[in-house]
Amino acid sequence: MNNRLRTEIPEDEMGELIVEEKPVKKDIPDNFLTQFLTNGFITADTAVKALPFVLYLALLGMVYIGNRHLAEKNIRDIDKISKEVKELSYGYKVTKADLAYKSTLTEVAKRVDTLGLKESLTPPQKITEKEVTDGN
Repeated sequence: MNNRLRTEIPEDEMGELIVEEKPVKKDIPDNFLTQFLTNGFITADTAVKALPFVLYLALLGMVYIGNRHLAEKNIRDIDKISKEVKELSYGYKVTKADLAYKSTLTEVAKRVDTLGLKESLTPPQKITEKEVTDGN
């Protein structure tokens, strides 16, 4: 039965058969994305042509995100400064009320009493200048 096609099988020096292994091709998973990219309307040329627009959209998205972060930071700063203004306003009102209390007549009299000064009991008098008439 010599009607078969024979090929030579290579042998190494020891007489063993050398088996050549073909690289196994990995099957690409058959899902929508791979079918769309391989069989769809997007080719390498159209992808390269669309790259500037895609980069523009990416830059626009980053600017949008940066602007959002900046706006939120400004809002936080405004809230912080508003609270600080409120606290300073309360401090101003307390200091003003304290000054008004300390400048009353009785409080001033108590404070100057320690210096040896006393309140005058006689009312103030108005000093007037008499008109001098010349003998003309």
